[in-house]
Amino acid sequence: MNEVSASSPSNPPASPWKCRFLILLTLTVIIPGFIGLLLLKRFGDDTPVDYASPSEHFKYGSTGGEHEMGFPYWIWKALPEVCPQYLPGKGYQSLGMIYEKKTDGSDRDLPVGTSQRRFQGINRVFVNCAVCHVSTLRTAADKAPTVVLGMPAATFNMKGFEEFFFRCAADPKFSKEYILPEIEKQGANLDLLDRYLVYPIAIAIMRDRVLALAGRFDWVFKQHEWGPGRVDTFNSAKVIFNFPMSHLDPGEFDAPADFPSIWRQRQRKEPKEMQLHWDGNNTTVEERNKSAAFGTGTTPPTIDLARIKRVEAWIMDATPPAFADFFTIDRQLAAQGAPIYQKYCAACHGASGSDFSGEYVGTVEPLTRIGTDRRRLDSYTYTLAANQATLYAGYPWRFTHFQKTHGYANMPLDGLWLRAPYLHNGSVPSLRDLLEPAARRPTAFYRGNDVYDPVKVGFVSNVAEAGGKKFFRLDTSVPGNGNGGHEGKAYGTELSAAEKTALVEFLKTF
Repeated sequence: MNEVSASSPSNPPASPWKCRFLILLTLTVIIPGFIGLLLLKRFGDDTPVDYASPSEHFKYGSTGGEHEMGFPYWIWKALPEVCPQYLPGKGYQSLGMIYEKKTDGSDRDLPVGTSQRRFQGINRVFVNCAVCHVSTLRTAADKAPTVVLGMPAATFNMKGFEEFFFRCAADPKFSKEYILPEIEKQGANLDLLDRYLVYPIAIAIMRDRVLALAGRFDWVFKQHEWGPGRVDTFNSAKVIFNFPMSHLDPGEFDAPADFPSIWRQRQRKEPKEMQLHWDGNNTTVEERNKSAAFGTGTTPPTIDLARIKRVEAWIMDATPPAFADFFTIDRQLAAQGAPIYQKYCAACHGASGSDFSGEYVGTVEPLTRIGTDRRRLDSYTYTLAANQATLYAGYPWRFTHFQKTHGYANMPLDGLWLRAPYLHNGSVPSLRDLLEPAARRPTAFYRGNDVYDPVKVGFVSNVAEAGGKKFFRLDTSVPGNGNGGHEGKAYGTELSAAEKTALVEFLKTF
């Protein structure tokens, strides 16, 4: 049988134009499209790390802040080693952040109050609600700490946290030449794309972003130290609205306030809405929560509403641990303190730690009556309230309830024993001290210790250092730290010593 020639009419040669078209199609469409799909898969994801448990979600779940404020995971891990001179001790722990233990006894990878999300091809880390609302408690200096959810973050140094990143970003070591070797030292094992493209670009972008923020937060460096457990809340909010911080009334600054507890939120909105925040500037729990989320790096376009709702659902009915789970209560003495409490305290603070009924509970007490330090009140201005009304404009959840007030809100006292130090600015170390006239309250004491004093009801505050950790000395003569007010016959400071002891014992049941 004869072979069929290649030029036979039954097998005509391929058209050169057809070959060129296929090559062109491959080079301009198929290969770029394939590369595009790979890049989309690599850099187009937006996936937070989720947790089935509501309490684990509270501690580690995302609020959306990683989108714009998130640190690439390995940069977050490396910076304490790259810039150790800007930390008071070893790692983020030295700022009072809490690392829980894994089942093998080693520390968890990230501290309580941080979340992780894979976004634009890189794992990012930033803080969430728990960074301000979780702390630890030790019954003695040689005892292991208990992590307590919902209590004020009494050991966390927010100002130190901010200043660490600002100072580190301004340091020459915030560069790929220093950070990448530390990342590899920590066992990252980055692939070629991450090592030579993604992380070098991420380092440069993060440096520029943090330095830009440092310029806007320059006022933080000029303030007196807040110390652990406190934050100058609403001056930070003014930065969001581009307030000219250098031109504001000096009386608005140095306005530190304690982180609040966040238990029993349902009772703060049902059967009546209470005035929230220390100065009662909002009556809506949901607005208050979205406002607080700005502190975790969220913005109206990036806020993760679904995951914030999970946090809201958990704090609605979360309850504080009982004092009696850790220490002994003299029940007979507490019974003697009950009628004293009902006479002097119940109308403003509720019938008990779980019953918030009372004529003035959740309403604002005028500053002229309560007499406590005014800095926190003055930091929240009419102008800021007007600006907050523009947040979420165009969204169904636009803010509508922020208002300027003229005093401080009467708070329910659930979990009171865990909310030390006392007053809105944390200027009185214990409940027993709070029952003294201001002239007899400590003029200076130490904050940041998690060892508890069950007699005075507060954290140990007369120790400057323990276990290699130095505590913050709060001087009540410093602007914003005044310990006056909440005194006189109406506030129980004129009771006898025996009556005060009985009242404190009853307050332990809250």
